Amino acid sequence: MPDMSYVYLTGGLVILIVCGDFLVRGAASLAARYGLSPLLIALTIVAFGTSAPELLVSVRAALAGSPGIAIGNVVGSNIANILLILGLPALIMPIACTGRTVPHNMLIMMAASVLLIVLCFVGPLGFWQGILLLALLTAYLVYSGWDARMNPHTPPPLAAADTGLIPAEAAPDDAFLAGDVDTHELPHGDIHPSNLSRRAIAVQLLIGIIGLPIGARLVVDGGTEIAQVFGVSDAVIGLSLIAVGTSLPELATSVMAVFRRNDDVVVGNIIGSNIMNILAILGVTALIGPLPVSPDFLTFHLWVMLAAVVVLLPFAMTGGKVGRGASVFFLAGYGAYLYAMFAMGHLPDAL
Repeated sequence: MPDMSYVYLTGGLVILIVCGDFLVRGAASLAARYGLSPLLIALTIVAFGTSAPELLVSVRAALAGSPGIAIGNVVGSNIANILLILGLPALIMPIACTGRTVPHNMLIMMAASVLLIVLCFVGPLGFWQGILLLALLTAYLVYSGWDARMNPHTPPPLAAADTGLIPAEAAPDDAFLAGDVDTHELPHGDIHPSNLSRRAIAVQLLIGIIGLPIGARLVVDGGTEIAQVFGVSDAVIGLSLIAVGTSLPELATSVMAVFRRNDDVVVGNIIGSNIMNILAILGVTALIGPLPVSPDFLTFHLWVMLAAVVVLLPFAMTGGKVGRGASVFFLAGYGAYLYAMFAMGHLPDAL
C-alpha cells in the first residue's frame, strides 16, 4: 500500500522530531533539577534511550536465528553516529566538544572500539564475551556515577540559557534565579527546567525514550515499502534505510539539541550511544547466542568504525568545535563508506 507508506514515513518523521525535543528538554530539566551535568545525562539516559532501536533489532535478529546481523547493526550505527549524525547537525551550527568529561569518555569509546575489534578477530562473540562486555558496561556506569558525585556540576549564572530551554537574549538575572520572578510565562512558551516537577521530567523522558523507536520503526517500514515499489534491492535497503533508521533517534535528538544550543547533549549522545552499542547491545545479544563475524567486517567495516572514532578524537580531546568544514568532511566520509559498500562490493555476508 504505497499511500500508507507515505503516511508511515511522514508520521514517523513527525514523531521523531516531537519525541526528540521531549527527550532533550527532559534531559536538560533533569540535569538542572538535580545539579547534574547535561553531558552526564546525555552519556547515560539519553544514550540508552536513543540506542533502543539498535537493541531491539539485534535481539530480534538473534532470536530469529540471524545473530550475525547484530554486529553489522552495531558497527554500522557507530559509523553513522559519528560521520552522519554529528555531521548533519554541524551543518546547522558548530558543535563544541567542551564538556569536562568529554576527553575521558572519548577515550572509553576508543577503548571499547578497539576491544570489539580484538574480540572479533579472536572468534565469534559468545557467552563469556557477552559477560565481559556487560561487566565493563557496569563498571562504566559505576564510574560515571562516582565521577558525578566527586565533581558536582555547578552551572554558570546563565545556566538556563546554556541548557537551550531559554533563549540567550532572555537569560535570567539574579532575581530570576532566586525565584523572585514568575517563571511560568517565558518567551516561546519555555519553562525553566528547575521548576518542572519530577513527574513532568519523567513524562518528558518517557515520551522521548518510548516514542523515538516507534518513529524510527515507522520511517524504516514506510521507506522500505517505498523503496521496494521503485525496485531497490533488499541488500541496499538493509544497509541504508535500516542501518540509518536505527540511528534516527540519535539524529532527531542531536538536531533538536542543536536548535536548543545544547552541545553537551549532542556530543554526549553520540559518544554514549557508541559505548552503549558495543558494551550493552552486543553484550546482551552475545548472551542469546554466538555472534559470527563476517570476513568483510574484519577487513573493512571494523576499520572504518575505528577510523571514524580517530577522526573525532582531536575535537573531543582539545575541546574544539565541529564546524561546517568538518561537517562536510564527515558527510563526505560517510558517502565514501556507502560507495565502498555498494560499488566496491564490501557487503556483509549476513545479507
